[in-house]
Amino acid sequence: MKPKPLLSLPNQLLWGLIGLLLTIASTFIEAFITNQPWLWYQQGISARSLGVTYQIGAVLLTGCLGGRNAGAIAQIAYITLGLSGVPVFAKGGGLSYLLEPGFGYLLGFIPGAWLCGLIALRQRAKLELLGLSALLGLVVIHACGLLYLLILFLLPWDSVNSLSELQTLINFHTLAAFPGQLAIVCAVAVIAYFVRRICFY
Repeated sequence: MKPKPLLSLPNQLLWGLIGLLLTIASTFIEAFITNQPWLWYQQGISARSLGVTYQIGAVLLTGCLGGRNAGAIAQIAYITLGLSGVPVFAKGGGLSYLLEPGFGYLLGFIPGAWLCGLIALRQRAKLELLGLSALLGLVVIHACGLLYLLILFLLPWDSVNSLSELQTLINFHTLAAFPGQLAIVCAVAVIAYFVRRICFY
């Protein structure tokens, strides 16, 4: 049995910093997919929006490349920056973001990246393992987001006022976004596989 690859502490911190920068930048970059390459000659290259940003991809890629500690550190730093008022979130920043319906998904970045990194670095890079780790990280992020929405609905705040509004938010943040994010998960697995192969771990 092969020993588990272990990144040194400096490498984990470096991946954590890279993950933080990737998460901030990707928050504002919309994800697109092209038509099939075999149709490019006949139809040309056309792009179609996935309806999401690359942010989830940055979160999961950090876990796949840097491991659980790097993934969690990057997202803790990201959320801390945003809550302290630095406009790194999609709608700005500050403590008022705690009442945003989508904030639970941001909180889910921490356990999602941690779990993704835990599974991804259990052994040398394998495409199927990286895909599974990214998929499970995505599921954790959505579970945290849905739980947060439910809490906002049950507590006497003005964030989620009715059951119909709760359903609308679930449709927007999870049901509509999940298919596009699945495509990003596939891309994350492939990118992480080749980067780790190049870096020999």
